[in-house]
Amino acid sequence: MTSQTDLAALLCSRLCHDMLSPVGALSNGLELLADEQDPEMRKRCIELLEQSAKISTDKLKFFRLAFGAAGGFGDNVPVEEAQEVIGALAGDNKRIELNWAIGENSLPKPAVKVLLNLSQIALEALVRGGTLDIGAEKLDGNVEIVARATGKKIAFDETIGHALQGEVSAAEVTSRTAAAHMVALLAEELGGGLQYALGEGSLVLGAVIPEPEGMIG
Repeated sequence: MTSQTDLAALLCSRLCHDMLSPVGALSNGLELLADEQDPEMRKRCIELLEQSAKISTDKLKFFRLAFGAAGGFGDNVPVEEAQEVIGALAGDNKRIELNWAIGENSLPKPAVKVLLNLSQIALEALVRGGTLDIGAEKLDGNVEIVARATGKKIAFDETIGHALQGEVSAAEVTSRTAAAHMVALLAEELGGGLQYALGEGSLVLGAVIPEPEGMIG
């Protein structure tokens, strides 16, 4: 089993990797802006800086909710907050249509973490665009979650799927599979489980997460 410190290090590596591009673009943009004298080019530099700043902010908001422990693991999270961060990530790709099917106003924080991570995995699989459908409902003391990606090309490393199902060894847990491994551990601790199904032009990620005691009803 991967140690907690190793998992934390792998997650940090993943976060740093994801932030490197937009933060690097900010740095490059500032250098260009300092040397550029043409008003139109300076305007373009500022636009690129604003875009990179937004992407950085969107990613940090996602990381905070998907991986952070702010407020503890026992609190409910407004569904609107989860929709906002996923909507921002999906909004960077104009070729992706995002659909929601969540009737609840709020969900337990562990379920939200699973929902966000499954949504990001499905989103990343849509390398040529497509549709991302995200649904969740409370049923018989559980939160059932599904993220479905459909498109002309689905790019999905099934090692991530195996990590979601708890089927990877410690040696196979890398920065690429760390997030999937983390939510698999979270689901296992709560008595739930995750699964995936990869087909021609589609990827379905699902989860059943028991509601924490005291929140049922």
